[in-house]
Amino acid sequence: MTTLLTNASVLGGAPRDLAIDAGVLVDPATVDRDTAEVVDATGLIALPGLVDLHTHLRQPGGEQAETIASGVRAAAAGGYTCVFAMANTNPPADTPAVVEQVHRLGVDAGLATVRPIGAVTVGLAGERLADMTMLAGSAARVRVFSDDGHCVADAELMRRALEHAASLGAVVAQHAQDPHLTRGSVMHESPLAAELGLTGWPSAAEASIVARDAMLAELTGARLHICHVSTVETVEVVRAAKARGIAITAEVTPHHLLLTEELVRSYDGRFKVNPPLRADRDVQALREALADGTIDIVATDHAPHAPEAKQTAFADAAFGMVGLETALSVVQRAMVETGMLDWSGVARVMSTAPAAIGSEPGYDAPLEPGSPAHVVLVDPAVRRVVDVSHLHGRSTNSPFLGVELPGRVLHVWHAGTRTVADGLVATASSAKGVAG
Repeated sequence: MTTLLTNASVLGGAPRDLAIDAGVLVDPATVDRDTAEVVDATGLIALPGLVDLHTHLRQPGGEQAETIASGVRAAAAGGYTCVFAMANTNPPADTPAVVEQVHRLGVDAGLATVRPIGAVTVGLAGERLADMTMLAGSAARVRVFSDDGHCVADAELMRRALEHAASLGAVVAQHAQDPHLTRGSVMHESPLAAELGLTGWPSAAEASIVARDAMLAELTGARLHICHVSTVETVEVVRAAKARGIAITAEVTPHHLLLTEELVRSYDGRFKVNPPLRADRDVQALREALADGTIDIVATDHAPHAPEAKQTAFADAAFGMVGLETALSVVQRAMVETGMLDWSGVARVMSTAPAAIGSEPGYDAPLEPGSPAHVVLVDPAVRRVVDVSHLHGRSTNSPFLGVELPGRVLHVWHAGTRTVADGLVATASSAKGVAG
């Protein structure tokens, strides 16, 4: 059946109609309004389906915290139609068997496209390269490689990874953390860390790796992507590298756009994350860098953990936060409501740009007739206090519980199949078959 979305504010602009037929967007003028399913989108913002280049779905091996099925439910609820699954599973995604398993489970879940990210090194151990050619040539069609959770600290190994990725038309996404500067570190290095008696994590541990890898990308002509930028110093390095013409892109997480180290005063493990929450000056620099294009995209770094991994002493708690369901609301609060991005800019940093970095087709001409029908309708006027009922994954380690955030995803279509209707996520069976 054809679906007609009436009076939608497309990318925050003047209201107009959108129409979906056979999985693609079509000219609304060609639609028979008497037979079409009509969705009144008055007052709603229409965005292209969101794309997350950095999601931890935990399966295989971490199913107590998340499964691919539960993770894509969280993704759909947050407006995502495509997520890239990080390789730090158990076993890691360093063989075709694992990446193909992740791909198949994503297809079975059916609510969003799941693209496996391949490991850079065998076992994420940073000692020898994984067979990137086999991963790229597998049924999962890997185009992004990362040891996220671990830095590829060996410069010679990183050079070879970049060279190999370049030959495959792929990108290497680096977790920038000098392991020698961060031994035992659990929060941002600052006077607050000393006050709280916690081991600090210096900004230089991130920026120094990014500087090194930018030079390696220039040397090899490869594409380099920097995961979860969190400091002023890293922003400056990325900006300088782009000015030199280096093929570098960067992401920022929603939590680094809004939250600061002050939350660690609570010693609540929900606020322990890698890289850590930083200072006010870093938050402001990250917002400005996202607005001016120095940072290319928002990526959630959705990192679910079972309760026992977080409900312990802060120094012993696991690193990570869930974020798929709240990402768009956080970006609305941090960037749209501050005037730093308009809704067209949100579409760029949360959909078209991450899709381009990940070589994901179907997002280059969003919301135009002929494009795949990946569509999100958002009510920007809603404000709600986040609670566990808003979370759809297996874990609830959100730093935004109890926080009032704006906006609500009401409807989502993935390749023309509705995955969210009136804020309710569809069952996997009703959406199966569109996630390949």
